[in-house]
Amino acid sequence: MKIPARILIPVVFALLCTAALLAFLWWQLTTASHSALRKTDPGTQTDVLAGSGSFETTLAPADSRDLSLLHLREGDLFAVRGEWTEAAAAYEQAVALDGGLPALRKLAQAQLQRRDMGGLQETIRKMKAAGAQAEDVALIENIVLLRTGELSTARKRLESAKDTPQKHYALALLNIIEGNHTVAQQELTVVTTGWEPVLRTNARTLIGAYEEFALFPQSSDLHLTTLLSRSLAQVQECELALPLLAQVTKEKEDYRDAWIVQGYCELTTDRPQQALASLERAYNLNPEKPEIQYFLARAHAALDQHENAITFLEYALQNGFTPKSEIRRLIASEALKKGDAAQALGQYKSLVEEPDAGIEAFDGAVSTAIALKRTDEAIALALLATQRLPENAQSFDLLGWAYSEAGKKEEARTALTKALEIDPYLLSAKERLAKLK
Repeated sequence: MKIPARILIPVVFALLCTAALLAFLWWQLTTASHSALRKTDPGTQTDVLAGSGSFETTLAPADSRDLSLLHLREGDLFAVRGEWTEAAAAYEQAVALDGGLPALRKLAQAQLQRRDMGGLQETIRKMKAAGAQAEDVALIENIVLLRTGELSTARKRLESAKDTPQKHYALALLNIIEGNHTVAQQELTVVTTGWEPVLRTNARTLIGAYEEFALFPQSSDLHLTTLLSRSLAQVQECELALPLLAQVTKEKEDYRDAWIVQGYCELTTDRPQQALASLERAYNLNPEKPEIQYFLARAHAALDQHENAITFLEYALQNGFTPKSEIRRLIASEALKKGDAAQALGQYKSLVEEPDAGIEAFDGAVSTAIALKRTDEAIALALLATQRLPENAQSFDLLGWAYSEAGKKEEARTALTKALEIDPYLLSAKERLAKLK
């Protein structure tokens, strides 16, 4: 059945946000956890994205009064997955709602990822007017130079700049690009002792690639380039990683792990067709690897090929991809996009049975049951949400909605009143309660 837009859009958005956080954090956690790759003969590849593991992610609820904070949070969730178009739109809303420098910095990052140079220049102007530190602005400008290949200009600017973590971080990136790895490691070490926390974390991630490579002195330079490319992807520098990966895959066409990272970077920089081609190369080299199937599904999803996306997600589930909840969420999302609410509801039911099911899973389950006009089922699912998440206002908001759709106005009023007792500023509960009067 065709799902009304008023139900479909919020459900898909909630799914994307949840999938965003779990998917990319899962990738970062599992890749980082493999401090030692299997040493094999020179003709085989290392498992760049090998392994999987379950974990829990908890986000502190945002104050619903602060709309700029809500939009920043939305943008962060999109950015974590690498969906920079959606992230930029959310950050623009945060800026419009007086989000200040934090919103402007995040918008600049999104525009940088999307190669929106016109928008970026305007954001930089606003950052300067808002009192941004000169070194923060300079870092953005220097990264633009690195991405556009103006390496000599970047080096001249950096060599004359004052000593800051931003300067050393940009110099490290420059030296990685130029292959000066000893200097790059020295610059990264300086950053790890600096005062900028985000750059400290990024520097440790990049140093980790060198440390991993050092465990295997017989490995080739292609191995180091692939490890560095993976780390660049983790610190949101896929634009710098892609030229390095192109060198690797040109020289060694059967390097599976390089194709995986290249496909991921193409996917997160809004190149879905190229991502599909790269990930298909990886799939042909190892069709049973669930991580490849997962990213291949995401490439098909980005191209609105929902049936293919679901097929590869099911393959990944069968082959042991964890957490399973991530796959089920994405299958539900793709099912909704192609109008199959019954399939989506089946996935949601499996999700909410998990002891750590979050509000997004219940939101999807209740919304989809309502779309199918299964109001009794929607009520039962919402009641389960209030039992599992009694301190979450959205649980009672969902229950009020389900009761309202079933025509049970008094029960709906009670549930929505409870939601507003927990969060007096929850707009959806206010609107639903107003409709009952």
